[in-house]
Amino acid sequence: MRWALVKVCLAVTAMVVVAFAVPLGLVIKEMARDRAFSNAEREAAAIAPALSITTDREQLERVVASAGSDDGMAVHIPADGAGSGALDLGRQRASDGDIATVRKLGRASTTEAPGGSTLLQPTALSSGEIAVVEVFVPESEVSNGVATAWAVLAGVGLALIVGSVAVADRLGVRMVGPARRLVESAHELGEGQLGARVPEKGPKELRLAAVAFNAMADQVVQLLANERELAADLSHRLRTPLTVLRLNAASLGDGPAAEQTRAAVEQLEREVDTIIRTAREAKPQTAVAGPGAGCDAAEVVRERMAFWSALAEDEGRKWRVAGVERPVRIPVARADLAAALDALLGNVFRHTAEGTAFAVDVHNGEDAVIVLVSDAGPGIIDPEAAMARGRGSGSDGSTGLGLDIVRRLAESTGGDVRLGSSVLGGTEVRIWIQLNGGATRDGGPSKRRGHRGASLRRRKHDRALSAFK
Repeated sequence: MRWALVKVCLAVTAMVVVAFAVPLGLVIKEMARDRAFSNAEREAAAIAPALSITTDREQLERVVASAGSDDGMAVHIPADGAGSGALDLGRQRASDGDIATVRKLGRASTTEAPGGSTLLQPTALSSGEIAVVEVFVPESEVSNGVATAWAVLAGVGLALIVGSVAVADRLGVRMVGPARRLVESAHELGEGQLGARVPEKGPKELRLAAVAFNAMADQVVQLLANERELAADLSHRLRTPLTVLRLNAASLGDGPAAEQTRAAVEQLEREVDTIIRTAREAKPQTAVAGPGAGCDAAEVVRERMAFWSALAEDEGRKWRVAGVERPVRIPVARADLAAALDALLGNVFRHTAEGTAFAVDVHNGEDAVIVLVSDAGPGIIDPEAAMARGRGSGSDGSTGLGLDIVRRLAESTGGDVRLGSSVLGGTEVRIWIQLNGGATRDGGPSKRRGHRGASLRRRKHDRALSAFK
């Protein structure tokens, strides 16, 4: 592309230079010829006054000598009727026929002569006869300055061609560079390097192409992240029926069939953990519910507690639920809230002994809804490490995706998640769901509010929770 542009520019510039330089060179040559013959006409005109007064040879020779030179000028005076013979002064170069023709026609003429040209100028004498003044114009005078002018034109034309090639080369580099980067980035993206981006530089068209490519690459990354998130979420939701299978397998007693069932359940849990960890290699983004979307948190809590209560009775666990007597609308999809509750309750059954009590409380505030999941187990020794796993670090025996699902659900509304000690003596997971900060006008996640306002709201809700408990 670069060399093609240079070739095109070279051809166009050469054509323009030829189109202007050739006619201009011919004009310069013609101007030099006109200048030479104009000088000859002035020399011939200087003799005319003397010829109109006298035809004396000596006087005319002095006039010719003062006007030019014997070698360059000649005067041809015909014989008159008074007996005066013809008179020729200077060196004659024109033929007698050409001189006779000019004398007969009475107008100036030019003829070719060895080494140049001659100007034949007719002049009337006092006797009524026509004399002819002959002025020789050498070829060197006709072409004087032409070669220099042509050399200047050639130099200017060559400079224009070289300059246009240099400019075309720079323009080609400016165009080819961004185009090459676009091609390289496209190859990198095709090879799986999802971080490949194109600098938005160069001509307008290539900048627009770079913007479109970067937007496409971002969309590809987002789609892949969404797919991984979906795979991780679906895999994690399998833990709920796996927990039921594990509990039921534990009650099968002894025997080869029971041992095989328990081994199959453990292997299935390991496979699910592997799928989750593999899917979490790319950090997903949580979708935010649009305007008007959401669910009734009280209804979802009642539904999930009805499911887990059957397992709780089998293991002798006491449980309670509070704050679900009236509808509690939140800007969260029903499936997402159900998945978050299943993740937390599944952790209770997984990490606490049989007979450990647990509770789910829902508190509906003015601008936020708080869901508390607490248990009477041993508690979490290092809440910060647990939250780190909830942000994707993971560890042996825990993918961290349970808390990650809960965290993303809360942060999608502008809220957050906290771990602490519950009134039952074990762990308390507090999910803060913001009611009026879920989405911006363009549908994207809103930014967290200022620390000071958030702290005031947390203190207010903490006091409300203390009274609620």
